Amino acid sequence: MYFCHMRIDIITLHPELLESPFSASILKRAIEKKLVEVVFHQLRDYSKDKHRRVDDTQFGGGAGMVMSIQPISAAIEHLKSQRKYDEIIYMSPDGIRFNQGIANQLSTCENLLILCGHYKGIDHRIREEYITKEISIGDFVLSGGELPAAMVCDAVIRLIPHVLGDETSALTDSFQDDLLAPPVYTRPAEWRGREVPEILLSGHAKKIEDWRHDQAMERTQLLRPDLLDTE
Repeated sequence: MYFCHMRIDIITLHPELLESPFSASILKRAIEKKLVEVVFHQLRDYSKDKHRRVDDTQFGGGAGMVMSIQPISAAIEHLKSQRKYDEIIYMSPDGIRFNQGIANQLSTCENLLILCGHYKGIDHRIREEYITKEISIGDFVLSGGELPAAMVCDAVIRLIPHVLGDETSALTDSFQDDLLAPPVYTRPAEWRGREVPEILLSGHAKKIEDWRHDQAMERTQLLRPDLLDTE
């Protein structure tokens, strides 16, 4: 019998963009097992504008609209009145770069609130008033924060106990120990002249563990040497 480990509330202008990632595979099973509850909140429902507008022009001029204070504040205040959030996250290109360490930390939380931005972003006073963590998934700009939010949720939810069939699987993923994962193989042992490394067929657990570590170090040095830079 599992219990609901986490609740994630997502404030968005486009909940339809989020429906697909949470309706298949591991995320779907986690929700069905009630290990996590994910709730989408349409930001326009909190707008006092008769046309349900949630944006306005920038002070000081400039191209692009800015998401207004009123609907965002109303949405956050409403949700905060119902539960205490461990983190209120804003998905933003200028946030801290998301990595496995942040995913690990967030997976221990009970309640998360994620705000998806659009246009030129949100009024900065919202960030000062409410946001406890700003997260970016890379040095590029997307049309909105929904896809980054889904990626963060995927990385976090799979770490919740009982979500994965094999509890040790997530612990051997790339980046868990700041190394890339070693190569993996399955049957057949030989394919088009390419053979599985003999050590993996030996049944010698310690030698296999050492080989995998060496391969992880080698691949990290070759493909992501920045991960080994401790300075």
